Amino acid sequence: MFTHVMFALSFAVSILISQVAVGLDMTDKQVLSDAAMNPKLDINQRIEAIKKLYPKQWASSELMMRRICIWDIAGRSGPIFTAAQDQKTELMKLGINVEMEAYTSESILAEDLKAGRCDAGFITGMKARTFNKFSGTIDSVGALPTLKHVKLLLKVLAHPKMASKFEKGRYTILGVVPAGAAYIFVNDRKIDSLTKAAGKRIAVLDYDVTQAKLVLKLGATPVPSSLVGAPNQFNNGAVDVLPAPLVAYGLMELYRGMEPNGGIINYPFSQATMQMVAIKDRFPTEVAQLVRESFYQGFDLIVKQLNLQTGEIPEHWWIEIPDKEKQDYEVMMQQARIELREA
Repeated sequence: MFTHVMFALSFAVSILISQVAVGLDMTDKQVLSDAAMNPKLDINQRIEAIKKLYPKQWASSELMMRRICIWDIAGRSGPIFTAAQDQKTELMKLGINVEMEAYTSESILAEDLKAGRCDAGFITGMKARTFNKFSGTIDSVGALPTLKHVKLLLKVLAHPKMASKFEKGRYTILGVVPAGAAYIFVNDRKIDSLTKAAGKRIAVLDYDVTQAKLVLKLGATPVPSSLVGAPNQFNNGAVDVLPAPLVAYGLMELYRGMEPNGGIINYPFSQATMQMVAIKDRFPTEVAQLVRESFYQGFDLIVKQLNLQTGEIPEHWWIEIPDKEKQDYEVMMQQARIELREA
């Protein structure tokens, strides 16, 4: 999953210094921009249009420097950062000097991106919502039932006509990749319905007010935490319920928090994503468009790698719920989406 993401990023930066010689007799900026954004044109023609559109910025023969900040729970030894490092040699071959920085705190990464200390940051879709509400709503509870729906949506979003939706203020979204379905982990199998969640402690992200409001409506207690802190709280018994992507089961050893009588509600409540957020003037619209297309083209490979990372979840952990309970979940999730839209 993450190797492809960094490949897409290396592709984005490499096109900025490409020396492809394609004869495009165009001088008007709008014509050049239209060519760069046209998926029907040959990729080399689109690259040449970008070079002509930004001659001063990319005419230099000097190495291009970009600082990419990567969120990884395990830091420099984690799977996300390791995959990124694997691409560094390839980037150097392209004449690009890339500094890759690992962050275990997603909040600190976000602040460094805002301060301009990062040219781009790879963060969760939930956190990306603070930079771009449009792309951030992809992770909304109940919005996308399956990966099939995610793929269809990302296909639509990769079209150039959607490019403006990814630009908000001084930021642009370079790409969106699936991070797998998110489920409810509980430390007691008896917590198998919304009504039984009343009085329980539920982990919520400290920057997402909507989550806290939703938990309060259930009669439960929201416990603000971070993406790193929440799994630890669950494993230590500080919270009874943890919403998390399935891939976190092995990565964060969530079986520790479920032992001996816990489990996983067998009903995905959202499809999580990872998103590359960049400072717009360092990755112009035309460049960002090519990257988003590249991200989408690697969707199937990313899903394959994600499944390998998730592995097999032992059958005894799954908690089946009746259709009536699923309907209750759907109503709750619809209400949450409405609140998010109005926020």
